[in-house]
Order: sequence, then C-alpha cells, then structure tokens
Amino acid sequence: MVRLGGLAQHGYVVAASQYRGNKGGEGREEFGGADVDDVLNLIPLLDAHPRVDGSRLGMYGWSRGGMMTYLALTRTDRIRGAVVGSGMADAFDQVARRPEMEQGVFAELVPNWAADREAELAAHSASRWPEKLNKSTPILLLHGSADVRVNAREALTMADGLYEARHPFSFILFEGGDHALSGFRPEVDRAVTEWFDRYVRDRAPLPDVEPHGP
Repeated sequence: MVRLGGLAQHGYVVAASQYRGNKGGEGREEFGGADVDDVLNLIPLLDAHPRVDGSRLGMYGWSRGGMMTYLALTRTDRIRGAVVGSGMADAFDQVARRPEMEQGVFAELVPNWAADREAELAAHSASRWPEKLNKSTPILLLHGSADVRVNAREALTMADGLYEARHPFSFILFEGGDHALSGFRPEVDRAVTEWFDRYVRDRAPLPDVEPHGP
C-alpha cells in the first residue's frame, strides 16, 4: 500500500505520524479532528532535522491518510507536492455504502457527531471543498476502479472538483485495482517517486492550469 521504505532508499527522509490514541499512544483518536495536528506537528520536527531541507517537504497519505492529507492541506502551504492513494473524499458516500463506517468509526471517533452529523460529514468530505486546499501544492491522485472500501467515484468527483478549482493535479485510475492497488505496485512506486522528484526534490514550477493553447 504505502511503501515508505522505497522512498527512503531513493534518498528521501521519511517521517510518519502515529495518530493519537492508536497503539497505546496518548490522547483520544478523532478520525480527521485533532489528529490532523499529529500530521502537521511533523513539520517543525522535520525543520529541525539536520538532514532535512524544510523547503522541500512532501506528503503521502493512503485511505484514511488521504483524507488526513486533504485536511492538512487546508492548513499549511509548506507542502511542495502531495500524493493521495485510495483516499476518502466523500464521507456521505462512505456511510451510505458502508453503514459500519458510521457506527464503528464516525459515531465513535468524531467528537461532534451526535450534535451535527451533516456538518461533520461535510467537514470530512474534501470533494465538497476543493477550493480550500492550498493551491501551491500539486496533488497526485491514485485510485483503483475495483476498490470496495473507497469507491472510485470519490476520486473521480475529487478530480472534477480540483479541475473546477484550477488546482494543479494529476489523476491515475488503475483499471481493476483494489484498495491497496496491490496488482500495480511497480506502477504506483514509479508514479509516486516521479511526482516527488519533480515537485519536491527538483521544485519544478507548477503547470499553467488555465485553458490555453491554439
């Protein structure tokens, strides 16, 4: 799914957060709430690392991590390039297709769920607010057409929203790919590495996303 070791072997310093309340960690898990701070708090830690160039930071999130990446990109302009793999972008679709997500995840982990379910669903649905994402961060979307956990329609809707918002992005839909894109590991690794090399390592200028040409 997320093979961070390959990025490290390629020369990147890799840091991954442990969301609060997980695996014995302090605090209470919130699923897209205060746990976003656990992602953003990596930035000052990386800034202080002697091997890290703080002007070249990337972000990589898969599944829930994709949702967390979207939320983080509404709060920082420090990320030079982001990758979202099989990321949740429409919580309304999630609870409609998978009722267990509402009972076992949202209702249990989102603090304000009982008081304002609709507002919380919208707050966890990046496809409803693509214009809030920092436009200086180009986003690579990766998704499988056979994903049973996060329907490919979520990625398609997100891509449409990014296009309408004129947000720099690229989208790869893997025909027959599952949630982990397990049948496309080499292709995924290559796409992720090339994206980070272009926008994070080499700091390539963003493309002109306004309609142009002859």
